[in-house]
Amino acid sequence: MRHRIITVSNRLPVQLSKRKGVITHQVSVGGLATGLSSLHKAYDLLWLGWPGYISTDAEEQAEITAVLKDMNMMPLFLSQDEIELYYEGFSNKTIWPLFHYFPQYVDYNPAFWLTYQQVNQRTAEAVLNISQPGDLIWIHDYHLMLVPGLIRAQRPEAAIGYFLHIPFPSFELFRTLPWREELMSGALGSDLIGFHTYDYARHFTSASLRLAGVEQSMNHLVLGDRIVHVDSFPMGIDFEKFNTARSRRPVIREVSKLQPRLEERKVILSIDRLDYSKGILPRLMGFWRFLELHPEFHEKIKLLMVLVPSRSRVDTYRDLRIKINEWVGRINGEYSTIGWTPVSHLYRTFGVDSLAAMYQLADVCLVTPLRDGMNLVAKEYIACRADESGVLILSEMAGAAEELREAILINPSDVDDIAEALYTALNMPEEEQKKNIRKMRERLKRYDVIRWSVDFINSLEHAHNASELIRSKEITTIIRSEIRAAFNRSLRPMIFLDYDGTLRPFEDVPSHASPDDALLDLLAALSKVGNCDCVIISGRDRTTLQQWFGHLPISLVAEHGAWISRGGNDWRTSEELDESWKEDVRIILNQFVERTPGSLVEEKNYSLVWHYRKADVGLAEVRVRELLSRLNSMAGALNLQVLQGSKVIEIKNSGVHKGQAAMKLLEERQYDFVLAFGDDWTDEYLFKALPADAYTIKVGVRATAAKYCVRSVTQVRDLLQQLVLQK
Repeated sequence: MRHRIITVSNRLPVQLSKRKGVITHQVSVGGLATGLSSLHKAYDLLWLGWPGYISTDAEEQAEITAVLKDMNMMPLFLSQDEIELYYEGFSNKTIWPLFHYFPQYVDYNPAFWLTYQQVNQRTAEAVLNISQPGDLIWIHDYHLMLVPGLIRAQRPEAAIGYFLHIPFPSFELFRTLPWREELMSGALGSDLIGFHTYDYARHFTSASLRLAGVEQSMNHLVLGDRIVHVDSFPMGIDFEKFNTARSRRPVIREVSKLQPRLEERKVILSIDRLDYSKGILPRLMGFWRFLELHPEFHEKIKLLMVLVPSRSRVDTYRDLRIKINEWVGRINGEYSTIGWTPVSHLYRTFGVDSLAAMYQLADVCLVTPLRDGMNLVAKEYIACRADESGVLILSEMAGAAEELREAILINPSDVDDIAEALYTALNMPEEEQKKNIRKMRERLKRYDVIRWSVDFINSLEHAHNASELIRSKEITTIIRSEIRAAFNRSLRPMIFLDYDGTLRPFEDVPSHASPDDALLDLLAALSKVGNCDCVIISGRDRTTLQQWFGHLPISLVAEHGAWISRGGNDWRTSEELDESWKEDVRIILNQFVERTPGSLVEEKNYSLVWHYRKADVGLAEVRVRELLSRLNSMAGALNLQVLQGSKVIEIKNSGVHKGQAAMKLLEERQYDFVLAFGDDWTDEYLFKALPADAYTIKVGVRATAAKYCVRSVTQVRDLLQQLVLQK
C-alpha cells in the first residue's frame, strides 16, 4: 500500500492574489517544498496550511479550495483576528523572541495564547478529518507546537513527526513561559521530534526531564507506553539550483547589471530578513570598527547589505530599522568620499536569480545572527561558489556553524571579533579560500534538502514502527487467558516478582514503600495455590525483605541475586563476594550526597546505592553523568558492575544478577510453568535467563526482552489475583 505524507505548516507554499474578481496563484519553491518533492515517487503528498489570503466568503473559499486541491494542497482559512493574535501575536511576539534569547521583547498576552490554542485545535481537527491509517503526519515549526499532542489524544496509533525550524532555548529561559507545560506536552505527542542541531535537541530533552519528569535513554524519551525519538537533522538546501546558477541566463543578466555598479571593489555581502535576532547592528558596528582600524582598505571594499522587510507594523522592528539607518548614515557620513560609499543597504525582497548573482559577486559573505535555527544564506553562498573562491564569515550562534566549520567563525556580539574576521577574510590567500570552500561544498552537496527530508521521513517510519512493536507486546485478553490456563494445568509453577515498580509504586523515600495489607494477602494466597513457588526477586537488602515478607512461605532474593532465602529459611549467598571495594566507593557517594541535596546513600551487604529521586531533576541530570563517569572508570579494576535504575545508581560485584539467581532456583526442582514480572532494566537479566517457554512480562510499555508488557502495578496485581481465583 502506497503511504501518504500529510505536511502541516503555518503557510502553504503558494501565493494567492485577487485581480478583477479572479483568484490567481503562484507556487513558492522553497527549501521544504523542494525536499518534499523528492518523496513523491514513494508517497502521495498532501500539504495543509494557511494559503496566505484572508477570505470570509464561502464561495471564494470553495474556489480557493478547488484550485489548491489540484496542487495537493488543502487550505486552512484564518481570520484577520487570528492572524493578529495567533501569528503576529503568540507565534512572533511570544515564542519567537523567547526561543531566540530576547526575553525583553516577549509579550505574555493571554489573548495571544487563547487564539494560539484555538488555531492549533482547528489545525489538528483538519488533520484528523483527512488522515487515514498508514499516513505519515509531518508538522512544522513553532506556530503549531500543540498539534502533535492534540492529534495523539484522538489518534493514539498515528505516525506523527514534528520539526522545529528555530532554536529551542535552554531550560532556564523556556521555564519563564507561563504555558511551558502545554507546549512541551504538545510537542511530545510526536513519535519523532527533529531539530537543526544537537544543542537544540539537548535543550529540549533537558526541559522535558525537568518539566515532565520524562525518562531518557540516549535520544529516546519514555512517556508511559510511548517512546519519543529526539534527534538533529540539519536542513540542507537545493544545492544543484545554486551550484548551476552561474550558467542560467537570468543570473548572467543580473551579474552584468550589478557588476559595473560595484566598481571592481571587494564586495562584502550580507542578506537577512529585518529582525533583531540577525545581529545587524553589531555587524555594522564591526564594519565601522574595521574601517577605523584599517584605513588601507578605504575605497577598496563595499558592504552590500540586503534587508528583507518583516513585521513592519511591530514597534520593535520599526525601531530596529531606524537604528540601522542611523548606523549606516554614521558610517557613510564618516568615511565616504566623492567616489566611494562604504555601505549600500537595500530594503526589499529579491528573487532567487538576483540573490544568486549577488552571491557570485561577493568576495566575502558576512552572516552574523545573534541566534539562528539554521541560516540558509550561508549555505546558499557556498553552493554558488562553483569556482571555489570566496570567504564565509559565520556566527557561531547559527545552526549552520555546526556543519560549516571551515568558515571564519565569530562571536556575533563581539565587534572587535567581527572586525578581525573581516581583515582575515580580505587577506586570505586564494589557495586557502579554495580549500575551505571545497570542503564545505562537498558537505552541502552530500546532505542537501532532499537528503534532509528523506532522512527525517525514514527516521519517522522507524520511530513509529519501533513504538508499534513495543505496543504490540502489550498483553491481551487472549494472552491473559493463555497464562491462566497454563498456570491451572501446571503441577509445579514458579513465579518471579520484582518488588519496586512491579508490586508497589515507587516512593521518594525507599523505606516508605512497604507492602500494604492487600499485597501481603495476595502473596499469601498465591503461595497456597497448588505447589506454587513464589519468589520476590529484588534489589532490596535482605534485612528489609525479611522484615516485610519473612513470615510468608515464599522465597526471597535480595540485592539483585547476592542473597537467596528459600521459603523463609536461612539466607545464603549465591557465591563468595568481596566487599573490600565498598569503602572507596562509599567516600565518592557521600561526596555526591553533599553536592546533591535530596539524594542519599543506601548500604546493602554486597552493594551501595545512590538514590536521587528527591533531588532537583536538572542538578541530578548533571550529577548522574559525573558519577557514572567516575564509577565506570573504577569498575573494571575492582570487578564491579554499575547499574542505573529508576532514580538510583547501584554499585555491586560483577557477575551477580537476577538471571543468575533465578537459574539457581530453577535448577533445584522441576518446574513446568514459569512466570516473571519486572519493571527495571536490571530485570532484563531475569527475562533473558529464563527458559524459552517462560512467560516474561515487563511493567511499562517499552523496549524489553520480555515477551509481553503491562502498563501498571495495578495490572500486575490483577493478573496475579486472577491466577489465585483460577486455581
